[in-house]
Amino acid sequence: MFIKNVSTLTTSLDKNEFIELADLYIRIIKEACKIEKITLPDNSSSLPLKELTNIGVISDANDINLLQNILGIKFNEYISAVNLVEKNNCLYPYVCKLYNSYRKQEQIKFNNCKYTVADFFCGAGGISLGFKQAGFSVKLANDIEDVCTFTYKYNHPEIPSEKVVKGDIKDVIQNLNSIIDGDIDVVIGGPPCQGFSQANKNHRVIDDPRNKLYKYYLKAIERIVPKFVVMENVRGMLKVAQQVIEDYENLVCHKDNKIYKYIVSYKLLNSEHFSVAQSRERLIYIAIRDDIAKQLKITPETIFNDIENNCKNNTIFTLQDALNDIDKLDAERQKNRNEIDSNISGKKVTQNKFAYNDNKYLQKINEGRNIPLIYNHKARYCSDLNYEIYRRLDQGDDATNEKIKDIMPYAHRNHCFKDKYYKLIASKPCRTITAHLRMDCHSHIHPYEVRALTPREAARVQSFPDDYVFLGAYLKTYMQVGNAVPPMMAKSIAEVIMNYLKMTYDKDRPIDKENK
Repeated sequence: MFIKNVSTLTTSLDKNEFIELADLYIRIIKEACKIEKITLPDNSSSLPLKELTNIGVISDANDINLLQNILGIKFNEYISAVNLVEKNNCLYPYVCKLYNSYRKQEQIKFNNCKYTVADFFCGAGGISLGFKQAGFSVKLANDIEDVCTFTYKYNHPEIPSEKVVKGDIKDVIQNLNSIIDGDIDVVIGGPPCQGFSQANKNHRVIDDPRNKLYKYYLKAIERIVPKFVVMENVRGMLKVAQQVIEDYENLVCHKDNKIYKYIVSYKLLNSEHFSVAQSRERLIYIAIRDDIAKQLKITPETIFNDIENNCKNNTIFTLQDALNDIDKLDAERQKNRNEIDSNISGKKVTQNKFAYNDNKYLQKINEGRNIPLIYNHKARYCSDLNYEIYRRLDQGDDATNEKIKDIMPYAHRNHCFKDKYYKLIASKPCRTITAHLRMDCHSHIHPYEVRALTPREAARVQSFPDDYVFLGAYLKTYMQVGNAVPPMMAKSIAEVIMNYLKMTYDKDRPIDKENK
C-alpha cells in the first residue's frame, strides 16, 4: 500500500517519503482545524493505535518506538494530529488520502471499471487524471522518477500502489504479465525523444540510440496490443512525423492467435482550445488497431475531427482566470527558505479563503468543487537584482526592454537570452509552462506581483485541480508541473476515444472476443 508500515522502511528514500507524508498530515490538520474551528491541543499523551493502524503506519503497539525513532521531533505533532482526527470526524475528509483504509475502498470502487488504460512516462499524472475524469481506469502507470511516482500515487488513491511502477520501461515491459490483469483498451504516454533534432532522410529517429525510450514505448504497444494509442510529444517531433508513422505501421502485434496492425495519424493541438488557460502546442499521435478501425469504419483523422469539433465552442481562458481567487504573495528574499512556510511568501498547505462561484475556469478545473485547502502556493526566492528587474518590467516586456538595460546581466547576449526574463500578460492565455521553471522562473514573471508564478499557479495554468498535491522538494514541483500533459486537454481526447470504445462493447463483451 501507499502508506508504508514503519517496520518495512529499509531505504533512506522510503524513510524520507514517510516523513514527508507525516509532515503533510500535520500541516493539513493544522489548517483544517482553522476551518472547522477546532482548538489545537498543546500535546497529546494518548496513543491513537486504531487510527494509526487504519492509516497503515503501524501493525500494533510494538511499532510505536520505531515510529518515534523515524519521525523524531515530528512524532508528538503527528500523534496529536492523528488524535484530533480520531476525535473529530469532520477532519477525516481532509486527510483521507493518507489512509490505507480509504485507499482500499477507492480501489474496490474503481476495480470494475470497463475501460482501461496503461500510462507510460506518466510523470506526476496529468494525462492519467484526464483519462480518469473521462471514465477510464488506469491499470498501469510507469515512470523512472522517484518524485513523480510519489506524487502520482498520492493523488490517485483509486490505483493500487503496486500498479504505479517506478523504473525503466525496459524492465516494466519484460514483466507486463505480472503487472497487468486483463486487456488494456488504450496505451497513453509521451516518450522522451532527443534524436529528432538532427533528423533527415538518412537518419531515422527510431535508430538513434538517444531515442531508446521511444522504441520501448513501441515495444509496449506490441506487447499490450491495445485498441487505441495516444502518444504526446513536443512540436519539434514534426520533423520526423512521417518516420513515426512508418514505425507504427510496421508494428506486427500478436494476440489471441491473431495478428494486428495499426493505422496512425498526428495533429498539432493547442491546449488553449481545450479551455486550458495556456497556449501550449503539443504533437498528438493517435493510432487505432486495424480490427477496431474496420469494425467502426473510422480512422485517426475521424477522431481528430471529433476532438476539434468538440472544441469549437470552448471558452478561451486567460492567465488572469487562473490567478484569481488565491492569496497574494511576495517573493522569498532570503536564500534556502523555499521549503519554509511564511505568511508573506506562502505555504505548502494553506486555507483557501476564496469561493469559486464567479470563476468559471476554477469551477472547470476543480469539476465544480469548492476546495477548502490550497497546496504548493509558495513564492520562490528572488535575489535583489532579479527583484528589481521584475519590478521594472511591464506585462509583455522581455529581457531586451530598455527599462532594465542598465541592470540586465545578459545584455551582451540578448540574441540568446531574449526570453530569459518575461513578464506574463494577464489578459491572454499563459505562455507554455515548462520544466525549466525548476531552474529559474524569470520567463514566467507574475503580471502584477513582484515575483514569479508559484507551483500552484503554474498547476492551475496547466488545469490541475487545486487539491492535486505535488510532493517532493520545492523546485522539483515545478519540474513535475511543467512536464505534465494538461488534464483538461487529456480529458477531451479521452472522451472522444471513450465514445468509440463504447461502440466496441455489446452486452459487456469486447469486440475482439466476439470475433474469435
